[in-house]
Amino acid sequence: MSFQPTKRVRIYDVAQAAGVSVATASKALNDTGRMTEETRARVKEAASSLGFRPNAMARGLIQRRSFTVGLLTNDTYGRFTLPLMAGVSEELVDQGISVFLCTIEDDPALAKIHVDAMLDKQVDGIIASGKRIDRQLPVDLANLNIPVVYAFTKAPADAVSLVSDDAEGSREAVEWLKSLGRQRMVHVTGPRSFASVEERAGAYRASVGENAPVFFGAWSEQWGHEAVAQIWDATGEKPDAIFCGNDQIARGVVDALRERGVSVPTDVSVIGFDNWEIVAAATRPPLTTIDMNLKELGREAGRLVLALAAGETVEPGIRKLPCQLVVRQSCGGAPRS
Repeated sequence: MSFQPTKRVRIYDVAQAAGVSVATASKALNDTGRMTEETRARVKEAASSLGFRPNAMARGLIQRRSFTVGLLTNDTYGRFTLPLMAGVSEELVDQGISVFLCTIEDDPALAKIHVDAMLDKQVDGIIASGKRIDRQLPVDLANLNIPVVYAFTKAPADAVSLVSDDAEGSREAVEWLKSLGRQRMVHVTGPRSFASVEERAGAYRASVGENAPVFFGAWSEQWGHEAVAQIWDATGEKPDAIFCGNDQIARGVVDALRERGVSVPTDVSVIGFDNWEIVAAATRPPLTTIDMNLKELGREAGRLVLALAAGETVEPGIRKLPCQLVVRQSCGGAPRS
């Protein structure tokens, strides 16, 4: 059986069906030109019934747009960028805009190659994303002649930047533990050199007390095991709640407690941070955690880069998007409705 390609519906077909000229049909579909609303509606109805899809390249030549947005990241593992990209794509797909992803590792030369490629493709804007909020990408995007929005990476002071509200997420975790009647909390988190670590730990101490214990270490399950060993091998009363700086640490904490015969959540409630599904759902018991809402952050980044590309005024500065507590079995208490 041979493949018979489907005949492409052209704007000439739409014009003929609507009883107007090709020029009028083009203006009607692009919402330009002067005509009656009845004529514009008739053209759009004809286009819809015929299944007409405007050619993106032709639209780009008319509107001087490529209908693509570049997403530049050094997060080669994709932990933060993949959910963010999903949000960007969801926001832009209905606008007929595609996302062009480039991973640059931490290589300035590779970054320049990819930025040049994006500029050659005449992308309508760039979303710069990373793997931590306090480090800039190894490339200067400040003087490009297209809009740039930064998401989950350090940005210039005069840029539009989006991050998750780490402090708000930390407070939400602590308040949930308090609502369960937990009174002896500790915080086991990542390296002090990360801005997110300091922000989460600061909010935790502001809610629990300035002398509340915080254990700093690596972003790993192994550190979760080691932290439990430090806490349980020390003298004094043991905690009834452990709030962790990420889900990997939390999983290590849960496993280490189980090995010591400590029941989670009966004896100790455990909460993580990230809502990394592959880790949180596989923990036993499944992990209560703070979701950074990276997909929503991506949607907002897509909306803002589109607004800038359209010439709208967007105030520069850092926008903090709210986090969300996801209740599973590791902390006890009924899931939120």
